[in-house]
Amino acid sequence: MTARTLIQHLFAAAALMSSLAATAQAPSTLKVVLDGEIKIVDPIATVNYRTRDLAYMVFDMLIATDSKGNYKPQMLESFAVSRDRMRYTFTLRPGLEFSDGAPVTAEDCVASIKRWAARDGLGGQMMASTKALKVVDKSTFTLELAKPFGYVIEAIGKPSSNVLAIMPARIASLDASKPISELVGSGPFVFRKDLWVAGNKMVLEKNKRYRPRPEPADGLAGGKQVHIDRLELLVMPDPATKVAALQVGEVDYVQQVPFDFMPILKSNKEISLSTVRGIGDYLAVARPNHAQPPFNNLKVRQALQVLVDQPQVLAGLGAIPELMTECHSVYSCSTKYKTNAGTDSFRQPNLERAKALLKEAGYKGEKVVVLHTTDVQTIHLLSTVLEEQMRKAGFNVEVQAADWATVSQRRFNKEVVEKGGWSLLPNQWFGFDVASPLTHYGIAYNCTNGYPGWSCDEETTRLLAQFTAEMEESKRQALADKLQVRAHESVSIVVAGQYTFSNAYRSNLKGLLAVGIPVFWNVEKVSAASR
Repeated sequence: MTARTLIQHLFAAAALMSSLAATAQAPSTLKVVLDGEIKIVDPIATVNYRTRDLAYMVFDMLIATDSKGNYKPQMLESFAVSRDRMRYTFTLRPGLEFSDGAPVTAEDCVASIKRWAARDGLGGQMMASTKALKVVDKSTFTLELAKPFGYVIEAIGKPSSNVLAIMPARIASLDASKPISELVGSGPFVFRKDLWVAGNKMVLEKNKRYRPRPEPADGLAGGKQVHIDRLELLVMPDPATKVAALQVGEVDYVQQVPFDFMPILKSNKEISLSTVRGIGDYLAVARPNHAQPPFNNLKVRQALQVLVDQPQVLAGLGAIPELMTECHSVYSCSTKYKTNAGTDSFRQPNLERAKALLKEAGYKGEKVVVLHTTDVQTIHLLSTVLEEQMRKAGFNVEVQAADWATVSQRRFNKEVVEKGGWSLLPNQWFGFDVASPLTHYGIAYNCTNGYPGWSCDEETTRLLAQFTAEMEESKRQALADKLQVRAHESVSIVVAGQYTFSNAYRSNLKGLLAVGIPVFWNVEKVSAASR
């Protein structure tokens, strides 16, 4: 997109927004545009990042990570670990309430853990190693291991999808495979289901029953002080429209600004940009459907692997050079487990080798259905580039386009393409989720139904069991390397590069937490006179 075209789009969108901006919004209302619409509100039923973001507003967590990655008690007053690390005792803070006025009890926590673990990869591993999860009294519960598992605290405090959201036992006891629609949490905001307008906005209000911790907010941990009365999550799929709305003051915050629009926003003194590097980076990935042809054939998956040209992908995204990098590790290249193990055969793209592998596989032009996301700009552009690369190699690509909320639901269809199934899902995975084998969608969910794509490799299962039981960090690194080798050999996923985003917001917002996940406690809207 040229600069001239960008400006034309912005002026057109600004004209549409100017009349709305003329009506001053109350200082206690914060208007936010996330990078996709929320259609499923249950954070256990989906790994959708926007549902995760909603969960952080409505629910609180037992344990949370601070800005340095340390795990801290959140709803908990404390937790204690036995000397042999086989028994964990958890005690809730006094006086915690759900938004409906009911007290938060140990029974609610146990039920919530069980529901979460039935869907989450790391939670499932923890429960597979658990002998007993018991209520001791109203504020205390214990977890006793049947075999060593070195990541109990990390599992319970997992910062990204699926997050362990604590909900009332009456709701948490419902079937984890069926999304809930009633959101009753003990978090800083209350979800107003009666004001939810699909395709337009969600409304959250300050939870007056919420009891924040006494210490300052730090990362996702600490005191979640709410300084606004109302939070509106708006749906604006068109990039130019939401950027224009931000510029004229109709909205306060836009998540993941498209790279093409950043120079224009940088020139506006009323707009600030926030960029979280490291754990906040994203991996661009292509997830093959291992359960159906043609990607149930290893050589077809290998053909995809060797044809992907990362520099071409990143250039197609329009990513700003300082915000992007080539990365062939399945773990984010900004995290400690990053490694080049097992990458020698495809670090340089090889179109002719891809064609040869398709021939060896016996591929005869079978339809390859690509789920193409339209309303998340980076995934849309990633899909466009990958589709073109695949066509050059000889894949018979059929693009089936939809908004992300629709794609994220359809990807659970395990049928053949003729019955609504799919072949390939281009996506972007958050650094929190691909920092470790224990949380990685392409590894931790191996041989489970928990994450679409349904990769299953027996050696990965064996190595993952060793990793979860290992206490020495040096040995963990060696096992992480082996797990990456298996992920590449079995082509669980194809990595297409790494990048980060900037979020944009009106400069009168103060207290925004730079944690990589959009959370809106601690945020204040100040007047021009006080800036």
